[in-house]
Amino acid sequence: MSESIKSNSDFRNVYNNGRSYANKYLVMYVQKNGLDRNRLGVSVSKKVGNSVVRHRITRLVRESYRLNENMFNSGLDIVVVARSGAKGRSYNEISNALIHLGKIHKILKEMMMS
Repeated sequence: MSESIKSNSDFRNVYNNGRSYANKYLVMYVQKNGLDRNRLGVSVSKKVGNSVVRHRITRLVRESYRLNENMFNSGLDIVVVARSGAKGRSYNEISNALIHLGKIHKILKEMMMS
């Protein structure tokens, strides 16, 4: 089970010290956290849409991560930033984008990489 990244300092730490890769819908920052579990933070800018749209994207990202959490290596802080292209996308599109970024970061477990 993962935790959430909530504090501004934790977000800034991952932004400043983590690696980042992007695709059409999401940007993912990853940094080791020294714990035995992952922590997930989701950020959706006001540029993406109103609060209803932003919250929907946040829920889609969190649910996508929750259902695929067993694919990710442990001990990571992961911050996912939604891009404006994520607006109006389906769960499957967001989920595929999240897994795609996990592959690029090479943070998916080996058995899942094939």
